[in-house]
Amino acid sequence: MQERIFLGYKTAYIDMIGGASGDMLLGAMVSVGLKLDELKLELDKFHVGGFRLEQKHVYRGGLSAVLVDVVLDKEGQRTRTWDDFYSLIADSNIEDSDKQTINKIFDSLAVAESEAHGGEVGSTHLHELGTVDTLVDIAAAVIGKRLLGIEKIYASAFPVGIGQSSSSHGVMGSTSAATAAIYLNAGAPVRASGQQPMGECVTPTGAAIVATLASFDPIEFTPTKIGYGAGQRNPKTTANVLGLWLAESKFGWLEEGINGRGTDVTLLETNIDDSSGEVLGYVYERLFEMGCLDVWFTPIQMKKNRPGTMLSALVESKLTAAVVELIMKETSTFGVRARPIQRYRAERQIVTVDTSLGKVSVKLKRIGDTIAYAAPEYESCRAIARETGIPLSEVMRVVVNEATMRGSPWAE
Repeated sequence: MQERIFLGYKTAYIDMIGGASGDMLLGAMVSVGLKLDELKLELDKFHVGGFRLEQKHVYRGGLSAVLVDVVLDKEGQRTRTWDDFYSLIADSNIEDSDKQTINKIFDSLAVAESEAHGGEVGSTHLHELGTVDTLVDIAAAVIGKRLLGIEKIYASAFPVGIGQSSSSHGVMGSTSAATAAIYLNAGAPVRASGQQPMGECVTPTGAAIVATLASFDPIEFTPTKIGYGAGQRNPKTTANVLGLWLAESKFGWLEEGINGRGTDVTLLETNIDDSSGEVLGYVYERLFEMGCLDVWFTPIQMKKNRPGTMLSALVESKLTAAVVELIMKETSTFGVRARPIQRYRAERQIVTVDTSLGKVSVKLKRIGDTIAYAAPEYESCRAIARETGIPLSEVMRVVVNEATMRGSPWAE
């Protein structure tokens, strides 16, 4: 059995029990070990005052949680514009990677507010979002992630909530128009079944933070620490908290190997018994042209003992609808099965190696810091075989042997 590599990779899971907001996520981070004094030193790099952070332990239902208040003074309550916030971010001394992520979250908010209430992106009036606590909530989540050493965040589906909410825009459903726009733009999952929180349970800021920082792919892990951040309200029917679960992954290369980020892949399958080989070959080519990750055929036995073919296609989920449409149009099938799957990919690298037969491209498979496999690229070896008349298998053998003896990149 191949030995797994321990990389100390820290994974987090957000459990939106009562919803999500900036202060709930901050409270959950403090609950699992984030120090407010360390966070405040980072927030001071924005060169903006008007706020202070206060924490206390509270109960929401039967759960003990941390409530973090961003308390504003008169300066902090001053309404700012989108440009004001972007300028504060640009002029800050925080790490560039944090700046990029914070900007991305603000972009998500700006687009959602524009779509929900009209006007050009970045020109809408911020209303409740215009005070400095919006910047603090967003920056605290991004910086807190770094200070806690979290490399990857997963999240549950957003709760829809029940009832109504009200804001400066007027009365609306429990999910505000801006929050709903963030769900749509991010392709984020929501849950409408089971026990639902009352009123607005996910704020636009909370939705933008989670949708930007987290992946919604299925995840299995062994938790090492669990904390809860409290919302301001304390309803009797639901626990108004956000849970944060931390885990030290023993399979860091697997986590990092999913396209370098969270994966969102769908497996499509359909059984076909009356499409010709020419049609299936054509569909095979078209599916790869569309961007399918893999396509294959499996011989199967269908009803009435008829031989058939199962067409399978592995696609990024954003392409699912287009791929299904092509399969339905081009084959005789009346239906396509679809299911989300988790896909792990080892890191791949192509290097050029000098051999007695010439320069040859070699594909390396990396697992963590280890080179697990190396193989000469077929096209490079094929060109040498055709030019020299040496059998292809001999060319590949020579390339592997000579590169290994000369100290190949995968032997380092």
